Amino acid sequence: MRYDDTPDGSPPGKYGAGLSQSMYVPLELPLDFEAFYLGHQEPFHAYAEVHFGTRAAAEEVIHTVFLEIHAGWTQLLSAGNLEQGAWAIVRRAVHDRLELEGRAPAFVINGPIAQALDKALTTAREKLHKMESSSGLYEAIAELPNRQFEVIVLRYVLGYPTAKVAWYVGIDERTVGHHLRRAKERLRLQLGLPAAERKKPKQKGEDA
Repeated sequence: MRYDDTPDGSPPGKYGAGLSQSMYVPLELPLDFEAFYLGHQEPFHAYAEVHFGTRAAAEEVIHTVFLEIHAGWTQLLSAGNLEQGAWAIVRRAVHDRLELEGRAPAFVINGPIAQALDKALTTAREKLHKMESSSGLYEAIAELPNRQFEVIVLRYVLGYPTAKVAWYVGIDERTVGHHLRRAKERLRLQLGLPAAERKKPKQKGEDA
């Protein structure tokens, strides 16, 4: 497995998670761990980057995340839900770093997420934009249960399709949809937004 700054000619089984040579750490990596890294390093780094605002900070944190995942690899596998355990480590590492630095996440949720958060939110677009400017929407998202938070960030902040979100977090697409609906309803209630109006069924003879 190779990382961006791994020197040419380096022996296999070493990685630096895109960090400087000073943080280069030799590891003997199980093949299943290498496969997990290759499949999950993209969303882990993207998730961290939208919180920290820079790739360098994201790489530093996710480097420590993969070290922790590797150290507890056997336990994570035996727990029966590898993705859930790994995402819990990612979220905790990101939260701890932000708390240590005493700052809020870097990303600003704006127009695209407002459009994505269903008609229950977009019917009150003007009110939603005002809340976004005061970080009300982010604060509401941050208070979501872990799984709801993960799918909202992956789907609407990072823009991954539902199928990709399902693969990353280790659940099926219908379960992703369930968590998204629950999260959006929770956000609607927390932000005090009106419920979406139900479409009236078309009467026979009406234009389609």
